[in-house]
Amino acid sequence: MSPGRKPAWTVKISIMINRVLIRTKVVQLLYSYLLTKSEFKIETLPESPTRDKRFAYAIYLDTLLFIMQLSGFNVRGAGQKNPHSAATDNKYLSSNKIIRALMAEDRVRIFTTKGTPRIADFDSCTLNIYNKILNSAVYRSYIRLKDKDVKTDLNFWTTVIKTILLKDEEYLECARKNPEFTLAGFEKGINMAVETLESYSDTRSTLNDARNSLDRSLDKAYELYHALLLLPVELTRLQDQKLDAAKHKYLPTAEDLNPDTRFVDNILPRLIQESPDMVAYLKDNPVDWTDDDTLTKKLLDLVLSSSIYKEYMEKESVTRADDCELWRALFKSVILPSDELAEALESKSVYWNDDLEIMGTFVLKTIKRIAASKEEPVALLPKYKDDEDARFGAELFMYSVNNLDEYRSYIDRFINSSQWDPERLAFMDGVIMVAAIAELLNFPAIPVPVTLNEYIEIANSYSTPRSGQFINGILYSVINCLRSEGKLTKQ
Repeated sequence: MSPGRKPAWTVKISIMINRVLIRTKVVQLLYSYLLTKSEFKIETLPESPTRDKRFAYAIYLDTLLFIMQLSGFNVRGAGQKNPHSAATDNKYLSSNKIIRALMAEDRVRIFTTKGTPRIADFDSCTLNIYNKILNSAVYRSYIRLKDKDVKTDLNFWTTVIKTILLKDEEYLECARKNPEFTLAGFEKGINMAVETLESYSDTRSTLNDARNSLDRSLDKAYELYHALLLLPVELTRLQDQKLDAAKHKYLPTAEDLNPDTRFVDNILPRLIQESPDMVAYLKDNPVDWTDDDTLTKKLLDLVLSSSIYKEYMEKESVTRADDCELWRALFKSVILPSDELAEALESKSVYWNDDLEIMGTFVLKTIKRIAASKEEPVALLPKYKDDEDARFGAELFMYSVNNLDEYRSYIDRFINSSQWDPERLAFMDGVIMVAAIAELLNFPAIPVPVTLNEYIEIANSYSTPRSGQFINGILYSVINCLRSEGKLTKQ
């Protein structure tokens, strides 16, 4: 939750409520994963370089840009075009995951946006080298593969660089146009390019960490749901202790000796504590508030001083529905919005403050269900609505990661046409739109308006003040494009 943002507590809940939390978690974890992962080791010009090192760095950058250009990408900066783009249009090269990942690397994007003055030095050898690649054994083997993975894409380009570029006389002669050319620098720079490609990782360990974090985050959200439900149990116990202590003080009053026990006799805490679902959960996940005396005392004071409590205690008699309504109203108006609870949750878990709004809504729904049902014992809400929801988060995350470049290309296309600079796009906005496109294309049962509305809400909560409107406009254009291409057919 954004700092200072108060939740609007409501019992209105749709059948997709689980996915509201899951989407938010996926966006948060995707943001963290993409922000911290580094897939390539991009070299920098060494300090106080010799001529060999200066040229090695120059041909290193030239070679990376050259293979991207051979794959059909423009690396010449704004307003400049590759003169051989039509002749080198090749679906196998342009879809290579290594090249697409290289194009997406932030430092490489800077080079391609600004261009380098020396890439034109290689124009005279571009078509001959391109044809040599197409006639090579490594290319013929590569295009026969039906399922190309990161490893095969990597092996293809490292082999091309080692067996064709490094040994090609025309490429060598084009490199000589640089006044600082040295043969030692040429060989070193080519090998640096190979090492950069080989430094690429599909970040499997980082990816697994992110996936595990997603699972932990959802587990902690479910833990918060149970912890909140146990607050009535703890507050009732605390009030019972206070009443008992008053009976045993030195000079008890008549009221002390005969207290009104309506609050401590309220049926809801007992129903929650004795719920088989709660008992089973606590067996494997011990959760309680016994070590939070300061918080529970403050919350109890807020409860006892509230008009909700006073009106409940003044009723002539109360029913099960009245008991449940007391706690529903206390949660909605006193407990959940309290700063005391927010501060305590922040110290307990890094996840819980962001989870409070949605888990609070689950608690309100649970109490409403208990009030409406006459059955005992009572059932609590399951962790997921169904198996499909249980898979939704992990699948959405992986679709976003595995198709990042493709989805980002749609975003960049419409940012450019709207005269927006892709480099100035807020990072979170890009993450939100990637996740939205992943959902649009891979979850046919979820209507387009649902996806659009949910991610606009996430943008309004987690990104810049204008993000919701901006993301709505870009996604609307992307949706129309995907439909025109036949990739999006649902309504």
